[in-house]
Amino acid sequence: MADVSRIQTAPMLRGVITQINGQEARAVAGEHWVLSGDRGVTYADRPPEGTKIVAGTWWPEGYDGPPQASFAAQEAEELGLGLGDRITVNVLGRDIEAEITSLRDVDFSTAGIGFVLTLNPAALAGAPHSHIATIYAPPEAEAAILRDLATEFPNITAIRVRDAIDRVTEALGAIARATGLAAGVTLLTGFVVLIGAAAAGEHARAWEAAVLKVLGATRGRILASFTLRAALMGAAAGLVAILFGALAGWAVLVLVMESEFHFAPLPAVLIVAGGILATLLAGLIFALRPLAARPAQVLRARE
Repeated sequence: MADVSRIQTAPMLRGVITQINGQEARAVAGEHWVLSGDRGVTYADRPPEGTKIVAGTWWPEGYDGPPQASFAAQEAEELGLGLGDRITVNVLGRDIEAEITSLRDVDFSTAGIGFVLTLNPAALAGAPHSHIATIYAPPEAEAAILRDLATEFPNITAIRVRDAIDRVTEALGAIARATGLAAGVTLLTGFVVLIGAAAAGEHARAWEAAVLKVLGATRGRILASFTLRAALMGAAAGLVAILFGALAGWAVLVLVMESEFHFAPLPAVLIVAGGILATLLAGLIFALRPLAARPAQVLRARE
């Protein structure tokens, strides 16, 4: 079809990694998702188009020696695997022990074809298997392509990947909106707490202002001291919030969601700056009455 821009195909079998270097796989690498059930396994005589090998080398074309394997680099690191390690894969009841001779980058986020494990063709010779294909086409051509495929090849299963991507995108968007709303409520609550703290300290500031006036301090000096204290308190609280917030975000993303963590300093600094400004404004507003009060009245009331 003229609307089809690219087609990717690959043979596929299902296999279970049962052993690593002769020992039970889960006993060596734990409950990793690659080891939980069967996984797609493919074979290739040469690296597929776009393959990025980060370690080792691919087997020669036509290689028919002992089985060799190419493993996804990130998953290999998580499993503690490296070049020269041996894995046993059970394919259709047959155990195949292969040596890892190369590691490659596999990006599963593209929704294209990607396999954690690739073997040399001779290792799977004679094994019955199927083929999968990914077709790239504009959205308006998808319906016609699905119809033509179903008519020409009634025994194949065609899946519109865009629907799954749209559902995932919608779910992630809802999570992002909920997170943004929760963050907004948290910030608003924080500002209210800062203002409340400034209001609660009004009597203490009145006493301090009275004592400083008696000692000869001017209103400007007293106001400057209040401002400096509010700024220092706001900055200290902001730095602690950034530290613990970043640590909590890292723990959730890396340890719980097993994703990458990227610290965004600009939003953090802007939020802290906003907190400092709110503290300063609230402190200045609630410092006006203590500054206007007469020292004698304040000191007699304290007695």
